[in-house]
Amino acid sequence: MTSLTVVPSPAKLVRAFFRAIPAAVALATFVHLAQGGFRGLHTLGWTEAALVVGLLVGIGMAAWRRAMRSSVGAVIDLRDDLELGGGLISAAFIVVAIGGGELFPIVYLLMAFLVAFLPRNAGMTLLGVALVYDGLVTLGGPVVNVTGFLTHTLFLALFAGLYHLVLSARMAVAKRAESDAVQKRIREVEERARTFRLVSSGTQDSFSGMNSDEKWLVASVKEIEGAVHAALEIAETGLRTDTCAAFLLTSDDRSLKLYDCRSASERVQREKFNAGEGIIGGVLKRRAPVRMNSPQGLKGVTYYEGGGPTVQALLAVPILEGSGLVRGVLVADKLKNEPFTDQDEKMLTTIAGEVLRSIEVERVMSYIRKTRDEKDRFFRAIEELNRAGSPDQVFVAVLEATRQLAGLDFCAVTLVSEQEGKRVHRVMRMTGVTAQGKALEGRTFQDNNGLVANVVRYGAPLPGRDIKAMDRQVIFDEETQVRGLGALKIFPLVAGDRILGTLVAGSRKKTAFEQDVLRMIEVIAIQAAQAVLRAQLYEQMEKMATTDGLTGLLNHRTFQSRADDILAQARRYNRKCSIMLTDVDHFKSVNDTYGHPTGDQVLKGVARIIKTLARDTDVVARYGGEEFVMVMPETDVQGAKIIAERIREAVMAEVFQTEMGPLRITMSLGIATFPDNAMEKQQMIDLADQCLYHSKRNGRNQSVTVAQMQGGRKLQAVAE
Repeated sequence: MTSLTVVPSPAKLVRAFFRAIPAAVALATFVHLAQGGFRGLHTLGWTEAALVVGLLVGIGMAAWRRAMRSSVGAVIDLRDDLELGGGLISAAFIVVAIGGGELFPIVYLLMAFLVAFLPRNAGMTLLGVALVYDGLVTLGGPVVNVTGFLTHTLFLALFAGLYHLVLSARMAVAKRAESDAVQKRIREVEERARTFRLVSSGTQDSFSGMNSDEKWLVASVKEIEGAVHAALEIAETGLRTDTCAAFLLTSDDRSLKLYDCRSASERVQREKFNAGEGIIGGVLKRRAPVRMNSPQGLKGVTYYEGGGPTVQALLAVPILEGSGLVRGVLVADKLKNEPFTDQDEKMLTTIAGEVLRSIEVERVMSYIRKTRDEKDRFFRAIEELNRAGSPDQVFVAVLEATRQLAGLDFCAVTLVSEQEGKRVHRVMRMTGVTAQGKALEGRTFQDNNGLVANVVRYGAPLPGRDIKAMDRQVIFDEETQVRGLGALKIFPLVAGDRILGTLVAGSRKKTAFEQDVLRMIEVIAIQAAQAVLRAQLYEQMEKMATTDGLTGLLNHRTFQSRADDILAQARRYNRKCSIMLTDVDHFKSVNDTYGHPTGDQVLKGVARIIKTLARDTDVVARYGGEEFVMVMPETDVQGAKIIAERIREAVMAEVFQTEMGPLRITMSLGIATFPDNAMEKQQMIDLADQCLYHSKRNGRNQSVTVAQMQGGRKLQAVAE
């Protein structure tokens, strides 16, 4: 596994000691059983108690280690399996030794569980351990029970073996069902391909004599043609054409062949024809669009067979790669003398780009679909990216897809953003690294001369050739180094004209990045960029729908929903919950004196202070105008009062710099608590609002609870 050079912890001996605890406790239990320990409740003492506690700690540590290794994608090795399984077997035999042979079925069930969920070598090893334990319990006591030992051995072997056979049979059935589903999908794709093809004759035979892999290749290519067909349909509708067709150059660049079209005429050339003649020949030579019209009909229209219609208006644009290489031509014509406009030309040029993109995908597909496994993984990866709803889901999907498709040892996704006019790169996700390397996720670094920054800067994959002294290459920044790589390629995540970040792919093998592998990762990078952009747009829309545009806090509608949830939890579990309403004192005077921009500055500053001093579990929202609200779960009136005072003092200490000089403000706050003051949300809000205005009427710049408000009213009534 590729490791990142991170400063190691000085406590290696301590970690080694704790790592040895599960095995040491299991071994100690083994020895104690052999010496006649745990032979009944009357024999239990401090030694047995210590062993049980140690065994429970060892099992917990082994389980925790497995969980941590699994969470970072590390391999679970045989030692991990034996530590956990050995501890569980030890615990089971302690129960049997204390409770008697009637409890031995516990061991049968445990072995069935271990054989089912652990690899075969670990399961068989633990079966041997169980047999040794059983020998200690049944043969090591004062009464030697050979028959019982043999019976237990037989049943242990039967439970483990039969369960393994049943599990294998279920896996075989599942694989057969998966194979049947794949074949059904192939038939569906073939049918869709026949539906999308303009020329239906001979399509059925095009699959004859092919193996399953080749059929899948043809079907995938034809599905891509469906996308081109849809683009041509858009062009036909938008331009009101009689024929809209895409013609591609053959491999010798001398002829053109119909790729797909939308036409009312049956005379469109189905066979290849000379690419150097007529109007289309001129388009290919000049590498520029052509618009022509004539009421007498155009000459040089070569893409119709003899007896074809008379074309009076024509628009043709070349299908050009980024390097300027001509791949074909996109043609639109009308049988009426209705000239095409500049806007029509722009639209058809855009569609030509879409056609080229589909052709490029087809070419990529022809490289990457060598085996069914590769194809299945590729399509599943695209589906996962398309289904990803959040950026984090996209990162997980793209890393897993890239690692599996290309068999890579190291992958990472970075995103780039602008902060104060400068590019800042962030490592979003990594795979194939140690736990220390995982800690680099979320790390940011400034624009530099590293490979990631250069890929974003130039928008092209790097490095462009084999790198010598790979370990000395700066991938992210000078402080982060990746060791042990033999090959490296970094791809830009491009969505339209934006570069969102990079996909970093590395392998220990120097020959890992063959052409087909690069093509696969390139497609994944394209799809990942689109998926990231969609997820970011979705998050922005969701944020706009739930947050206040000025302060960035939750808006009033979202607050109401979140407050309902928190209050429902408090009611269900009989917990405290407090609501705090705040209001900026004399805010109208601030707006009138300093202007509304300063008022907005004050509101944003107050929102920042409240958000900073709120706890992670608190919900902070802008209630309206200069009012803010905070819902504090698991908080009684004393706790809410403490938080309110912190906020009030922080706001009072804040100095806002304005064009008219420094400005200080104060706040009034009202607090209501569930269930002490009210049982319903609206009642709590009303009480908090009354407390807020009690503060306003009695000097402002203070936080008031319901009890304080009611006490103040009583004093006022007595005074009157």
